[in-house]
Amino acid sequence: MLKRSEKAKILEELHEKLSRASATVLTDFKGLTVAEMMTLRDALAAEKVEYKVVKNTLMRMACRGTEASALEPILQGTCAIAIGYDDPTIPARVLKKITKTNDKLKIKGGALGGRLLTPEEVIALADLPTRQELLAQLLGVLAAVPTALVTVLSGVPRNFLGVLAALKQKREEQQGDAA
Repeated sequence: MLKRSEKAKILEELHEKLSRASATVLTDFKGLTVAEMMTLRDALAAEKVEYKVVKNTLMRMACRGTEASALEPILQGTCAIAIGYDDPTIPARVLKKITKTNDKLKIKGGALGGRLLTPEEVIALADLPTRQELLAQLLGVLAAVPTALVTVLSGVPRNFLGVLAALKQKREEQQGDAA
């Protein structure tokens, strides 16, 4: 049993983490073995996502005043939370991958931008491109526009030179015929 001061410290730390989170995903881990839980934690940690098993009452108090407060209606039964800080798709992507190989782990929902996500929406979030992929696509689009503009603009002088060369050749032919 935790002392009141220990609970207060855990509550404060969890509230701070939830305040910084870009996305949170709530899972039901019932039935997972210790080894499966360690594999899950390692997979999430490799992507800089924290995975915490927290009592529901403590979680309710910690998420107040954060975007994770959207999770309150689904805080029932055995719950663990995946907290992502950078790309909001990463926690969903890792958990989706693990649920494909382990049917004991269930995604209960998520919170993104203060909005409650259904399990289906969390899976859809996992299918979105990562932030780096989106930035690369944007960079490709931005680079394509000036390139296309330069190509179009360079076509005008190129065509003009072609017309001048054709006129020169025609005049030379006309002068050669006259001589």
